[in-house]
Amino acid sequence: MESKTPLYECHLRAGGKMVAFAGYLLPVQYAGGGVIAEHNAVRKAAGLFDVSHMGEFILSGKDGLVNLQLLLTNDYSNLADGFVRYSPMCYENGGVVDDLLVYKLKDNQYLIVVNASNRAKDYQWIKDHLSGDAKLNDVSDQIAQLALQGPMSISIMQKLVAAADIPQTNYSFKPKVKVGNIECLLSRTGYTGEDGFELYCSAADAPFLWDMLLQAGEQFGLRPCGLGARDTLRLEAAMPLYGHEIDADISPLEAGLGYFVNLDKADFIGKQALIEANPPPRCRVGLKMIDKGIAREGCFVYAQDRTIGHICSGTMFPYLGYAGATALVDRAYKPIGSLVIVDVRGRKLQAEVIKTPFYKRQK
Repeated sequence: MESKTPLYECHLRAGGKMVAFAGYLLPVQYAGGGVIAEHNAVRKAAGLFDVSHMGEFILSGKDGLVNLQLLLTNDYSNLADGFVRYSPMCYENGGVVDDLLVYKLKDNQYLIVVNASNRAKDYQWIKDHLSGDAKLNDVSDQIAQLALQGPMSISIMQKLVAAADIPQTNYSFKPKVKVGNIECLLSRTGYTGEDGFELYCSAADAPFLWDMLLQAGEQFGLRPCGLGARDTLRLEAAMPLYGHEIDADISPLEAGLGYFVNLDKADFIGKQALIEANPPPRCRVGLKMIDKGIAREGCFVYAQDRTIGHICSGTMFPYLGYAGATALVDRAYKPIGSLVIVDVRGRKLQAEVIKTPFYKRQK
């Protein structure tokens, strides 16, 4: 039986087509436009997403930082209050448990945001590896999360929030902000490749916040967006999704996330395996389809009649207007301009390795 987020009734009122995802009933798209319209609204104006299915943990205690440093590949030793940092979390063999965000609320207290499908697994993994004075609490059911994304998101927030309370830089946040009359943690983060915000509030306040944001954003072209657009947006921006570009068998180095792996740290789980496999024999690349067709997850990739990898994610990019994909391939085919063949249901389609991200917003 799937759970419902606090915004379930809001989605029904807005004509959301509900599907099961990560244990929840969530809208894949809304009536009156569908995925393409929602995707392009985020690129050109703004979109509002329900991401309340994500998991939230509080890590506290004087040994909280020591544990973060051991659990995560990124370095948190210099993370200041009010800032956010992304990191993979690895198994001993270098595969990925999950990728997550860490918010430093204050010394000895961190908010950890994990993928919905990995919530139980992540909680147990972290808890099993804690040591010293450190406590982990799963507060996911108490919190709702909304994502306001797109170039007009700042104009919408300025209608509802005091200027001094709006985070000014990416990956920063304000812990207690009044959005209208609702208290939120307001974060300058997102998963679309656009400027935007993620808002954390109490589950009880979520429907009121949703309606308030939609009303404030109406003049700016804001529209509710579902899982379909969330996936095409993140893929157009070449952002990894657990279970596709990263998983227990794909290391962060293979996935092109080396920037978030600090091999100079004293130690972290999976460090030795990553060192031994660096550089990795395969890597994530971006593909642009030359022949007509869409490469889908799991399709095999070939060169000179030899299997060199597989597709991680693929779609027709609504804003860019061409079919693209991410693929995990032999390292020899990493150079931009390399030509490969993708087997799409028995059809051999030519594709070219191109630079990622496919889409990058103008700042």
